[in-house]
Amino acid sequence: MIATLLFAVFIITMLMGVPIGASLGLAGAAAIAIANRDTAWFGLLAVPQNFYAGLGKYPLLAIPMFVLVGSIFDRSGVASRLVNFAIALVGRGPGMLPLVAICVAMFLGGISGSGPANAAAVGAVMIAAMNRAGYPASYSASVVGAAAATDILIPPSVAFIVYSVLVPGASVPALFAAGMIPGILAGIALIVPAVWMARKHGMGAEESKLPRPPLLKSFIEAIWGLAAPVLILGGMRMGWFTPTEAAVVAVFYGLFVGMFIHRTMTLRDLFPILKESGELSAVILLVVSLAGIFAFSLSTLGVIDPITNAIVHSGLGEYGVLTLLILMLITVGMFLDGVSIFLIFVPLLWPIVQHYHWDPVWFGVLLTLKVALGQFTPPLAVNLMVSCRIANVRMEQTVRWVGPMLLAMGLVMVAVIIWPQLALWLPRVLGY
Repeated sequence: MIATLLFAVFIITMLMGVPIGASLGLAGAAAIAIANRDTAWFGLLAVPQNFYAGLGKYPLLAIPMFVLVGSIFDRSGVASRLVNFAIALVGRGPGMLPLVAICVAMFLGGISGSGPANAAAVGAVMIAAMNRAGYPASYSASVVGAAAATDILIPPSVAFIVYSVLVPGASVPALFAAGMIPGILAGIALIVPAVWMARKHGMGAEESKLPRPPLLKSFIEAIWGLAAPVLILGGMRMGWFTPTEAAVVAVFYGLFVGMFIHRTMTLRDLFPILKESGELSAVILLVVSLAGIFAFSLSTLGVIDPITNAIVHSGLGEYGVLTLLILMLITVGMFLDGVSIFLIFVPLLWPIVQHYHWDPVWFGVLLTLKVALGQFTPPLAVNLMVSCRIANVRMEQTVRWVGPMLLAMGLVMVAVIIWPQLALWLPRVLGY
């Protein structure tokens, strides 16, 4: 009965419009209070303890730093210089600007760990450029929203940091390495339908008439942005700093580039950047803290074991269970954001992972791929919301363009299931 109450309170409050973090915390607190009816007030002491326990983890310090990095590189003009360099490399022509948008979003994935921040940085530059070249605004918003989803696969990644906190045996460096190849494959998979749709529907008629930036000049302008992922990822690989320290290094590198190299930022710009990053980080970390209360309720009430036993003994077999989990997460991903999916479902799914002896790093990449799909799957698609706001279009207008790109990235997820070494080869080579 208490377990039923736990999920009922969570679902009802969420449907009433209560923020998901508050719904998790309220449901967990209510279940804890009722489970300790004789000493309710003493039982409720578990609420602040688990609120703090959910937040007091060293890897989580990287989240506000990487969110701040995304905002700094957005304001510093790095994205526009990378776009010019990419155009100079691939040239002008039908379907080339969508290709550039996806490549730049993938590259910025090596700087910032936030999908919405990536969508904002790329969308601010690319959507206007694509509109000038004759691409429909709804198509441009779809491409940018989908491209930004590769951000949580290509390291550094906020999603991998959250997963590493929840799962023992999955280190942040191993997850970062594991996400690299699937992230690149996801980007390539998005390029194919994006370019195909552009050429099939005759989009970008004006693109070939626009000037092509000079290659050497655009490379020199973009070189500081190109060096950022090398510094961040190379420094971690060389052992100069941990992922958390790498986020701090990236912040100071971004400030140096923006203030002294490109001179597009001043001290006056720091306040809105810090305010915007602080608000977004606070939302993420508050949800993480409140989910700690919900997870404590799940474990102490004995909810996880019966669910695990029911799934494991359903007669579906290993791959049948995996298919069921993916279909369930695809459905949930249409309504919940990625961090919430991790916080709610990883404690439930972890015993199943252990039962089938699935590699925790491989499963983390698979789950993150699913979350990436959810970031541009209507009706709740955080990346698509950002790009649609920039393009000034309704999300319903993007459905026809988003469908083929969802299918393409879904095929990458199937490939990772069939060939786990796509995720596990690089961590093994690097010694993680």
